[in-house]
Amino acid sequence: MTHHPRKPLRFALIGWGAINRRIVELLAERDGGTDFVVAAIGVRNAAGAGDVPAGAMVITTPDALEGLDLDLDLVVEAAGRESVGIWGEAALRSAPAFAVASTSAFCDTALLDRLVATAEAHGSQILIPPGALAGIDAIAAASVLPLDEVVHRIVKPPSAWRGTPVESLVALDELTEATSFFIGTAREAASRFPQNANVAVISALAGLGLDRTRVELVADPAAGGNGHQLSARGDFGKLEIAIENRPLASNRKSSEMTALGLVRLIENRVRPLVR
Repeated sequence: MTHHPRKPLRFALIGWGAINRRIVELLAERDGGTDFVVAAIGVRNAAGAGDVPAGAMVITTPDALEGLDLDLDLVVEAAGRESVGIWGEAALRSAPAFAVASTSAFCDTALLDRLVATAEAHGSQILIPPGALAGIDAIAAASVLPLDEVVHRIVKPPSAWRGTPVESLVALDELTEATSFFIGTAREAASRFPQNANVAVISALAGLGLDRTRVELVADPAAGGNGHQLSARGDFGKLEIAIENRPLASNRKSSEMTALGLVRLIENRVRPLVR
């Protein structure tokens, strides 16, 4: 049998915040640096990109993704909603796949259509990671047949909602019980609360879409972590699933599971057995 050694996966990161730093940390711990190469890190301001991985080029413009001959296999974004529009088209032109963590950007239908058209033109793919959720693969599979309903309930402790528009709706420091402050569509939830309800776009794109997926947002002083409860009904049957995530130590508005899902996505690009 002929042995074909697998070349290291070369990828670029858009953003150098808590999630992408955690991804690099976990990959180094698990892989030892043999299967993955961080070729570039895209940021707005190079001065703010300290402690980057050895050999990673810091770039500040989307043009650099295409112009520097980085030989990329993947681009991973975790830099906030605006970055998807800024970097997305260049990412899809320069790599076979673009993984988007800031999925609230897809509330902008024109942007999503433009990125899909770019992917089609260049034979690349937009990848939607599971984020902080569980069961997304099941909802996506169930949507092959007609779906009647998908409901996504997001429950977080009051501290996770601080610094967001929720502070104008609820006296977070005075809560003594679980308080629901929003019920609406996934599009509305992700648009109004992008820091915390960005994940609603993931469940929506997997199933009924942004305008038919119902979302409820809850602040609960008894919550031990960031919780998500998903339910779905359709021709496939019924689904009920719940997950409570620990927040990232360096950013309590993000879940550890978000970084873990992206690590799995990256590793699956090179694994002989994909799981």
